[in-house]
Order: sequence, then structure tokens, then C-alpha cells
Amino acid sequence: MTAGNLAGKAILVTGAARRVGAGIARELHRRGALLILHYRESRHEAESLAAALRLERPGSVALAQGDLLDTPGLPALVERAAGVFGRLDGLVNNASSFFPTGIGAIDEAVWQDLMGSNLKAPLWLAQAAAPFLTEASGAIVGIVDIHAERPMKSHVVYNLAKAGHAQLIRSLALELAPRVRVNGVSPGANIWPESHDVLSAPDARAAIEAGIPLGRIGTPEDIARAVAFLLSAEASYITGQILAVDGGRSIVL
Repeated sequence: MTAGNLAGKAILVTGAARRVGAGIARELHRRGALLILHYRESRHEAESLAAALRLERPGSVALAQGDLLDTPGLPALVERAAGVFGRLDGLVNNASSFFPTGIGAIDEAVWQDLMGSNLKAPLWLAQAAAPFLTEASGAIVGIVDIHAERPMKSHVVYNLAKAGHAQLIRSLALELAPRVRVNGVSPGANIWPESHDVLSAPDARAAIEAGIPLGRIGTPEDIARAVAFLLSAEASYITGQILAVDGGRSIVL
């Protein structure tokens, strides 16, 4: 694949200000996309990223602030995004909450946060975006997780939410065909969480990395290249699929 294969495509990326989302944004922009970068609280990071990308290509990036747990506000978020460039060709459901929830620690707030960001919001956003994407013969890519199929201990609700997102991708592929393709990317270990009881210890991280067949954790760029491929014309006959981008970790779990 070469730079430019998303030229002129308007794409909304949720959770685009930091970490994997920012990596996805940079890769899509490098390939010529027009971006609507969603963020919730990371305004400074979103503005900095947008400014850097605009230096490369003026007028190519817009920002969209919103709380994805505010379900009634999601259609308006999509409407604003589609209005920026007068079209919407792609939606990347990247935004995600991630934290431990073992049995005995699950309450309604935990459920609403993890299920809301990882499953409910992607569905509502896809539903709102469907008319625009249908008109453009566009595509949706959801960021899942290899733990959707191989659950991580002490992450009951997160595991459930990502498993639901995987099934949402397959369901949407049926519902929106043939005009809209819907696929997913399942990362394995990627950027380490900023705060996490289980993965904060260096020895725990080293043990995970040692068990990855390709010998390293992933990077945002690894995920971004897969997302870009699934959004592009090179994937025009692919829908309803979830691609593991995990260095082989899922085959040894």
C-alpha cells in the first residue's frame, strides 16, 4: 500500500487525541484522509495533534468534542462530523475505557462506563453514521481486543464489552451490506496502560512480552496500518472480519 489510498476520504476517529487513536489518526492522514478527531477530555492533546497535521496539509483536520456515554448526544456528534467536509466516508470506533473489574467489584457505574464506551457508543455512532456511509459506500472499523475471545482475568465487564463489540461488527456487516463494509482490528499487548494493577509491575510486562511469538508488544502504528487497510479500496471485498494484530499472542494464550 502507498500513501494516498485514502485521499479525500472524510473519516471520524473516536478517542483520537492520544495513544492508539492518535497513531491511527496520523496514519490515515498520511494516506490523504480528511479527519474529524473526536476527544472527550484530552483537549490539549487533540489540539496539538490537529495543529501538527494541519501543518502538513492545511484544512485537513477538524475536532469534535463529546462524551460517548451521553447517548442522546451521539447522533448530533455524527451530524457535526459529517458536516465538516460535507461527507462521511469512514468511522473508526477506537475510544475505549479499560480497567479491572473482578467479581465483587462490579457495580452499575463500572457497567455503564465499560459497556457504554466499548459497545453502546459504537452501536449508536454506527447507526447515526449509516446514512452518510451508505451514500459514500464507506466503511466502519472497530477496535476490539484479543481478550474478546480469550478473557483476561479480573476484567469481566471489559471482556464482555469487547466480545459484544466483535459481534456488533459482524452484525453491522450484515445489516449495512452491500454499501458499507464493517470490520475490526483486535490488538494484543500494545501501549502499556498508564495505570493498571495487574500490568504495572515490570516483571509482569516482561513475562507477557517474552511470550509473544514476534518478540515484542505492538505499537500504535501496527494497529493504524491495519485500520487504514480495512478502510481502503484494497479491502473492498472484506467485511464482517476481525483481524488480530497481536504479534501472534492470541495463538499462545
